[in-house]
Amino acid sequence: MAGAGSAHRKLDQSLPLPGDIIEGFAKDDADDMFVPVKAKSDLSSQLGKLNNQQVEVIWVKVRSWGDRAMKLQARIVQEKFSMAQPLHRRYTIRAVGDDRHVAVLGDLTLEQCTDLSQSVVNMDCWEFNKRGVKYDWKMKVGTYLPDQRSPVVRSILFMRLQSEYCIEATTARCMAWFSGAISSGIPLVFVNIETEQILTSDKTGREISWGRQQNAASSQIVQGTRLWLLPGAEEVPLEMIPRPGEEWFGINIKRTDEGFIYVYAITRGLAADRSGLRHLHEEAIANGYLLVISQLEGKSLMPTSGCSDGLILCCDHNEIRDTLSSAILEMDRIQLHVMSWPNQARLCNIQPILSAATFRPPRGCIDDFCPETC
Repeated sequence: MAGAGSAHRKLDQSLPLPGDIIEGFAKDDADDMFVPVKAKSDLSSQLGKLNNQQVEVIWVKVRSWGDRAMKLQARIVQEKFSMAQPLHRRYTIRAVGDDRHVAVLGDLTLEQCTDLSQSVVNMDCWEFNKRGVKYDWKMKVGTYLPDQRSPVVRSILFMRLQSEYCIEATTARCMAWFSGAISSGIPLVFVNIETEQILTSDKTGREISWGRQQNAASSQIVQGTRLWLLPGAEEVPLEMIPRPGEEWFGINIKRTDEGFIYVYAITRGLAADRSGLRHLHEEAIANGYLLVISQLEGKSLMPTSGCSDGLILCCDHNEIRDTLSSAILEMDRIQLHVMSWPNQARLCNIQPILSAATFRPPRGCIDDFCPETC
């Protein structure tokens, strides 16, 4: 019979490990008090009797591969999969100091126990011990994430439609959305795709991402598909600064079918033109791309989810117009970020925040690396 563990015996003398042979058990560690064990069912039955007597901690005598027998303290616990069967309860043991370290009992041959023990030894030999090191998070974030309001990587969650009966159908629809966005000229960069558990509320019709609390009377868990992406080859920050007498910024925007906000037209001589938007817009059109706005005043303009009713949740077009109108009335400057595309000719006064290239090592970094002296 074997206990499940993750550390080698030399690292922790108190944990039962895979391949350990349980030879007996007792209420205390006196050698003459140990009751021999012949099979899994016998041990489970005896543990159940002790549990009924309110005995929580016992001593077990185990023998590991290549080692002499040793005594370990353990707690009696009910096997997880038998909790739903009151008439067929089975018991096992877990480590006294670690609730997660629960033994999985089984009737194995000596050869099988030896193989399990050797697998733990081999696994341990592949790794060095780990230790924590200090990390200057404040400095690193300030250096490598200048715009701390932007998470760099974005995602959109697609809920399953009522007509979809498998996650593959939702994933295929997700990729159709992504392909449609790319085909329309949006310079997105694919990062990852994964399934995600979603808590849906029947009372309100809302979808709540797994882990968040909700107070609806009726709910169920369904699977969705989350697509991770980068907003362009890089995000380019721009600032539109109005001048006295100007009544608007000179920017016209539209929305794509996939829910992205893009620049439709720029009026010459106004704040949007002076910021460099007209130059970028003309270059984007010439290269077959749309000039997509990813952020406005630090807030994301990208779509966030595809609902179970087929709608795409994205930024309210009217709210964007109101933000621009309010700023021009107060003569306030407006900051926005646009998505760049590969091989874009950068303006001399524009610096990107972060780009897809940020996540790749620079050329020559291996050759230039200077190792520490050991």
